[in-house]
Amino acid sequence: MKNLPGINRCITACIILFFMSGCSQPEQESRTELRVDSTYFAMNPMDIDFDTYEMEMINNALGEYIESYRQYREIHIPNSVMPALHFDPLPRGFVVPPESGPVQWKIPGGIAKPTSGIDLGFMSIPQLAGLLREGEVSSVELTKFYLDRLKKHDPQLHCVISLTEEYALAYAAKMDAEFAAGKDRGILHGIPYGIKDLFAFPKYKTTWGAGAFSDQQLDVKAGVITKLEDAGAVLIAKLTLGALAMGDVWYADTTRNPWNLKQGSSGSSAGSAAATAAGLVPFAIGTETYGSIVSPSTRCGVTGLRPTYGRVTRSGAMALSWSMDKAGPICRSAKDCAIVFDAIRGADPDDPTLIESGFDYKEIDLSDLRIGYFRRAFESDYLFRKQDRQTLRELRKLGAQLIPVDLETDLPVDAMTQLLMAEAAAAFDELTRSNRDTLLVRQGEYAWPALFRAARFMPAVEYIQANRLRTMLIEDYHRIFKNFDVIVTPSFGGTQLPATNMTGHPVVVVPNGVMEEGARTTISFLGNLFDEATILAVAAKYQEATGYDDERPPLFSTEQE
Repeated sequence: MKNLPGINRCITACIILFFMSGCSQPEQESRTELRVDSTYFAMNPMDIDFDTYEMEMINNALGEYIESYRQYREIHIPNSVMPALHFDPLPRGFVVPPESGPVQWKIPGGIAKPTSGIDLGFMSIPQLAGLLREGEVSSVELTKFYLDRLKKHDPQLHCVISLTEEYALAYAAKMDAEFAAGKDRGILHGIPYGIKDLFAFPKYKTTWGAGAFSDQQLDVKAGVITKLEDAGAVLIAKLTLGALAMGDVWYADTTRNPWNLKQGSSGSSAGSAAATAAGLVPFAIGTETYGSIVSPSTRCGVTGLRPTYGRVTRSGAMALSWSMDKAGPICRSAKDCAIVFDAIRGADPDDPTLIESGFDYKEIDLSDLRIGYFRRAFESDYLFRKQDRQTLRELRKLGAQLIPVDLETDLPVDAMTQLLMAEAAAAFDELTRSNRDTLLVRQGEYAWPALFRAARFMPAVEYIQANRLRTMLIEDYHRIFKNFDVIVTPSFGGTQLPATNMTGHPVVVVPNGVMEEGARTTISFLGNLFDEATILAVAAKYQEATGYDDERPPLFSTEQE
């Protein structure tokens, strides 16, 4: 049973009892040094030796601290309330590129509706936009088509938490009426999409994938939904995520990989990646704190963009780590990711962490760029080595002059990820103290309930020290990145994935092959802060030459619709 007054009280009591039992206060000049054994480590999360005199002084102070904790806990703090200290990803002297206005996307003409419904399900955003403008299909027809695919295939994939059918059909009808009246909101006008169910939307559940919140309704519209609504996109489904943004296991099931239904789709943007890969939505919105776009995009063989920290609004989204959460698109191609990113980036008065910057997407010549490759990672022994080396050969064929670069650092990157654990434990403090964390499906040593409890033992001083190391990491990576336009890396090579999630650098992950057993593989293109345009353009060039983004999961692309 939990000690409801708080784990910190338990820590204090255990440490004080261990040191003070049978001891009287010593004179300051004759302190007794205590030796440490395994019991001490179990009771001393700070890993610092204190003698009995020092412990008595600590005891006096801790009593006041605990009283403060109790006062904090009398106040309900909603998950949406962020700390007063905001993370700033900008290195010293870094100048944010100025705003450039929206991209004028070219919509192809002469697009005919395919005879096969399957082909319609896998068309690109520009192709769908062309169909709508040619009158080959209406937004309502397109919305019904994708809703039907979601209904038909969700029993296989378990990727949907809520269909927003009533809203979607009404909004699609509105978009059709605007087309008829000559109003065009841009390339996303009338196109359906899905979103990870940690973004709030009025009148529909926002479950965060967790049993403790499975009936939760929030009377808030997430900022990213508002931006897509303004662009004319039609929300048709709230898609699954692993409980509280971990993995692919949610409160009702496990989201499946469309390429292999015996396998989970990875997470935590599990439903967004699976539904996109299976052609159930043209695109979806996911989030990443530490791999939650990169990992399911890899498993499901789709293209995912994790933007620079502060580029896309998180208002109305569940907070896991205020200083690491990022929202971005999951699509079937880098070009589609660029289109969606252009719509969702930019100002939102409800998200004070946003940083205004431009997005100058255009065709590029790889020979004009300084492209680095993480040589040490490519030379290591890992699963995707064959496919990744082939990617380097393809890039060289396209004119890239690849320059070796080392992304390793002397800083303890993996250890610094405790920052995520501390912030996540704070975000779900009430869940832990109320014992409602037992409602989560996963309860193992590395599941959220245990991690939240363990994070309470992280001293505030060490949290701040880790953040100071993070400042050093930002400067280290800036010194590396400023010499390159793009850095190519294995998607899970070295420590770059946790490091760039902490520095805030953007990445686009794209399919680059298939392993012998049919599993998808990906490669990652890392970029400078606020330079999503370059990495997306490089990724698009690579995809034009290879075609891995055009591949379809057979189980979802062979039946007659």
